[in-house]
Amino acid sequence: MGWAGRRRIVAAATAVAVAATVGVIAYRVLAPAEVSTPAQEGYPQRSTPTVGVTGRLPVAPLIVDGRLRVYAAPRQVYADQPVDSRSRNTPYWSFRRWPASLDAVVASGTTVVSRWSDGQLVALDARTGRVAWRAEGPPPASERTTRRTGTAVVWQPSGLSLGTTADGRQVVLTSGAGEVRAVDLADGGTLWQAAVDSGCREPVGTGPGGRLLTVDECAGPAVVEFRDVATGVVTARWRPLGAGDELTATLIGCGPGGAGCAALRTAGPGDGSAQGWLLGPDEPVQLPELDGPGTELVDDTVVNMVDGVLVGRVVPDGGERWRVEIGPGRLIAVQPGRVHVLTEANELVTLDPATGARLSGFVLDIGADGTGWAPGQAYAADGYLVLERLRRPVDPDGDDQRYYLTAEALIVAAT
Repeated sequence: MGWAGRRRIVAAATAVAVAATVGVIAYRVLAPAEVSTPAQEGYPQRSTPTVGVTGRLPVAPLIVDGRLRVYAAPRQVYADQPVDSRSRNTPYWSFRRWPASLDAVVASGTTVVSRWSDGQLVALDARTGRVAWRAEGPPPASERTTRRTGTAVVWQPSGLSLGTTADGRQVVLTSGAGEVRAVDLADGGTLWQAAVDSGCREPVGTGPGGRLLTVDECAGPAVVEFRDVATGVVTARWRPLGAGDELTATLIGCGPGGAGCAALRTAGPGDGSAQGWLLGPDEPVQLPELDGPGTELVDDTVVNMVDGVLVGRVVPDGGERWRVEIGPGRLIAVQPGRVHVLTEANELVTLDPATGARLSGFVLDIGADGTGWAPGQAYAADGYLVLERLRRPVDPDGDDQRYYLTAEALIVAAT
């Protein structure tokens, strides 16, 4: 063989080697991957913060077990601590997937359940960050769009919710393209799965007595469908009195992860026809005190604010329990044992839902940020309140820099 032939062989071999190397690199970069970084420290104690503003954050947290803040990134779920830290800290633990994107997160006790764009459910032990179990589920019906704070993923996790069966077992419910599936929160075992018509029958959440509520608009006028959380069997179909062909349903008085909601508000197009209903083991019972938008239900008390006066009413008879004059403002959130009102001056006032007694009151201000902002989404849990701060005038179509007050747009307070 001549020199020219040997050169061609060497060149070919080199090309093959280069291609193989590029292929290995591409595989390592592009192949599906997971990176789990468990906790390196012991599980933290619960914080006992002083009442008032505790910090500000760039992204929305879930407060888990009163000890951790859990966050969502496009391809990652991670936690930091302590809960009352003034700013976001180095992750306590982290879990990342690629190329799947994070779609929703819910938590119960020390279990954090994440749902991904490929439909997979991954449960993490909040104490360690290690994977507790995995389960398959339907992929989301559509790609989720969210602003940089991620509130849509952790505070309004559509397609993922928690429920409790009639015998007390906790269940994770996931819905997506044409399917609803239930898995056991303890181990991820599938309890049932049901095919549903995509786009016209979407679960809303769970009520008391182990029932999953779904608005069915597939054939004829819309109805609310009740499905047993433990078995997936449809047990009842119900239509509000006087409802038109279109129907929206909003659950009220829910626990963490949307579990065990105590009431329902139904409406047609717009808010003028809104009706409140108390949920129980039988058909919903009409409760006019829940009709108004912005009305909340907490600890068997219906709370609403009219003309600067906050009123608490007894459930189910609607009798007035207490009345407190606060001044111009709005009811922004409730949690067990607390009702949160934000005044026009951005003072946070917290009251006891049982008595109306004032528990705390302070201005939501930190650093040099001031109070010249508008409130956005709010979240309340474990005695804390987290609130988005928006730039005035609010431009819902503006980009994130225009929409939010600062890079750390969320203010955190202990109440």
